[in-house]
Amino acid sequence: MRIRGLLGVVMAFGVLAGGCGKTTVEAVAEPPAVAPPPAVVLEIQPVAEASGVPLSTEIGLNVQNGEIGTVSVKDDQGREVAGFLRSDKSAWVPSEPLRPETRYTATAQAGDQTKTTVFTTMAMPGVTVDTGLYLFDGNEYGVAMPVVVEFTQDIAPEDRAGIEKRLFVTTVPVQAGSWSWVSAKQVEYRGEQYWQPGTQIHMRSALEGHPLGGGKWGDKDRRASVNITRHQVELFIDNATKHLTVRENGTETRSMPVSLGKASTPSSSGTMVIMDKQAKTVFDTTGEPGDQYRADISYAQRLTWGGEFIHAAPWSVGDQGVNNVSHGCVNMSWSDAEWLFGVTHVGDPVTVTGTEVELQSGNGFTAWNHSWEAHREGSALPGR
Repeated sequence: MRIRGLLGVVMAFGVLAGGCGKTTVEAVAEPPAVAPPPAVVLEIQPVAEASGVPLSTEIGLNVQNGEIGTVSVKDDQGREVAGFLRSDKSAWVPSEPLRPETRYTATAQAGDQTKTTVFTTMAMPGVTVDTGLYLFDGNEYGVAMPVVVEFTQDIAPEDRAGIEKRLFVTTVPVQAGSWSWVSAKQVEYRGEQYWQPGTQIHMRSALEGHPLGGGKWGDKDRRASVNITRHQVELFIDNATKHLTVRENGTETRSMPVSLGKASTPSSSGTMVIMDKQAKTVFDTTGEPGDQYRADISYAQRLTWGGEFIHAAPWSVGDQGVNNVSHGCVNMSWSDAEWLFGVTHVGDPVTVTGTEVELQSGNGFTAWNHSWEAHREGSALPGR
């Protein structure tokens, strides 16, 4: 009976199992095919076998679907050329001007792509334009000192962007800045605010063998590494009160009477920068239009190319703080001028207000005489 009962259970189970119907197995879907990554496309400039290329030539790089890995440039003797990638990786920049009439081989790699080009540089340029850099290596400057590059000939608007791209400024700590053309012969670089006290500025004006327009070329590369003083000095001159106020590290420390330019030769209103300091010099206007004179001057601090200075003027002490009697300069007593000379730096800002004329752009270091937005608009580079 037990056996029959167990058999019945087994048979019953078999009936139940059979009652579930026909079992089907669904096919497992294949995973979708993964498209291979797009191929890396790499283009390099100058074009192969280009000749007569400028000494300022960079290795142009255009990469699609990848990133630049390495760039190598060698001269015709197999010597490696030092250089660096631009921050946007659009080009590799030689650290020194290329040599004239030299054959170079450039190789760039991106992903699995490697491209090589061979080119030859131009002969030494025959017609050059003198350039100047108003930073002197190792010097210390005030917080408003712009980086100033000047040319002895006018630079046409269409040639300015290419020049700006060859002007390299780095700051420690990092502070964003922009170039601005204040005249056809002068371009100035500054940040949104005065430099942070203690800033280090490294500058390379890489214009040797660079086309400046009209068949003319830059004369040479110029470099400077300088420091910004940790002692911040600002000067404010008010024509209404005829006083000069000194502010050191944000605190007013001294106010002194001055005499500014008389009505026929007024001082300029605006924000200037001390450009040069001479404990003793000679002002000589003989042979120039207007008042002609020759005078020994002490404690002279230049503010403009046009000849406006802060200086000692003991002959006008009776008018200082009362009347304007100068030829456009800021006259001070001997003792005040001597004291001021001892606390200022080339690169300190000087703001004059309330005179009859406005400071002209480019008449001195005028980068701070307008807003940050207006300064950026003076750049020739798009989007700056």
